Amino acid sequence: MTRTGRPAPLPRSDLLESDLPRSDLLRFDEVEPQDDCICGGCSARRRARLHAAPVHEGGHAAARSLRRRAAVLMAAAGTALGGGAVGAATAAAAPAPTPGGPAVPRADTPQGEVGGLYGESGADERAAAAQPVTRASIIERAQRWVDQKVPYSMSRYWSDGYRQDCSGFVSMAWGLGSSQTTWTLPDFAERITKAELQPGDVLIHNDPASPRSGSHVTVFGGWADSARTRYVAYEQTSPGATKRATPYAYWSNSATYVPYRYKALTTGGSSSDSAAAAAFPGADKFGPGADNAFVTRLGEMLVRRGGGRFYTEGPGPRWSESDRRATEAFQLAQGWRGGEADGVPGKDTWDYLVNGKGRDIDGAAPLPPPPPSPPSPPSPPSASLPAEGAGVRETAFPGPGAFGPGAAGEQVELLGGRLVGKGFGEAYTEGPGPRWTDADRSNVRAFQESMGWSGAEADGYPGPDTWKRLFS
Repeated sequence: MTRTGRPAPLPRSDLLESDLPRSDLLRFDEVEPQDDCICGGCSARRRARLHAAPVHEGGHAAARSLRRRAAVLMAAAGTALGGGAVGAATAAAAPAPTPGGPAVPRADTPQGEVGGLYGESGADERAAAAQPVTRASIIERAQRWVDQKVPYSMSRYWSDGYRQDCSGFVSMAWGLGSSQTTWTLPDFAERITKAELQPGDVLIHNDPASPRSGSHVTVFGGWADSARTRYVAYEQTSPGATKRATPYAYWSNSATYVPYRYKALTTGGSSSDSAAAAAFPGADKFGPGADNAFVTRLGEMLVRRGGGRFYTEGPGPRWSESDRRATEAFQLAQGWRGGEADGVPGKDTWDYLVNGKGRDIDGAAPLPPPPPSPPSPPSPPSASLPAEGAGVRETAFPGPGAFGPGAAGEQVELLGGRLVGKGFGEAYTEGPGPRWTDADRSNVRAFQESMGWSGAEADGYPGPDTWKRLFS
């Protein structure tokens, strides 16, 4: 042994490790790495110590020990390497296995080192100030990688500059301006509890025994069931970015995942992304036949407000009876009735869900009944459609659920007849009839625009104001 404790150079160039007894070889996992040793084993151990968590936070004792865990068994090795003083010591006990045991599979997500955008080096990535970001922006950025199907890689960088592994994924979603690791992401976050988890928070698992390939992090996207046993996880794992319902806290090593919240999280105030996320997207984004991201977001918000029992899977982008029943239950919880609790979200329902207003769905309340079957189309009227001002009776608004894709009934035909009577029947090539068509929507939109309305107020679906003006 040299003065620094490293083995002396081999006196014979033809002596191989395979020629030595296995117990006589230097074990790097039982020896504190020398600060000035340049061998691969000591370098790897020094990197593991640098990134390891403190013992009191769940780190492995071997990761940050300041002394040797065992004396080095060098007696036989000294003899085999050319003689010299023979030393002896007793080996220390092996480290305890990680939770779950060696048979538990780990996420296939090895990660790279801390680095700047596009892998640039030289900058102090830890010193960079955390930039304010909203929860909506975090989820939107995570979804962008999922939509783009960004492939997994611990050495490549996506077009936005972030490394394509799990920690680079979270660095991108948080907008850190550098690619961190699962060991350094907590520097930008605060530890929270499971009960405090909200979309945009993360769950981190660090494995001191395998700092790079055994650790993982996911973005929490909301609870997938009312019992909070499953959640929507956004993550970067092989073969690429994915969003999926995941058992809490993860498929493996569940007990060692820790929830964190980004320190610079903001409610957004007047930021454009926050305002856009809160704005009602329009009635046409919901209802039978709808298939878009707003339906998914609606379902996720309803689950967080107690509507998880209505979903057997999902929520997802395709409108389903589960979405209608969960929406109706939320509307009923606010004390709304009739057309205000029809199971299709309007401006008020969306505002209450996005901004956390009103009451949650009562878990003990009975489930809303399924909608009644649409009435059979009535026989076509023999008389001509009423003209403007020709004895039109004033009738109560039947509710937005009476109109839209899949709707059928006398209210649809009554609406079409009144549109024609008002001079807004240009889109009809025949009819109007009892089954809702695109022509009905086009004519309603034309009438709404004639009132000076725009945006969601001129979406082509009649609301109480449209109905009142048509029949006044």
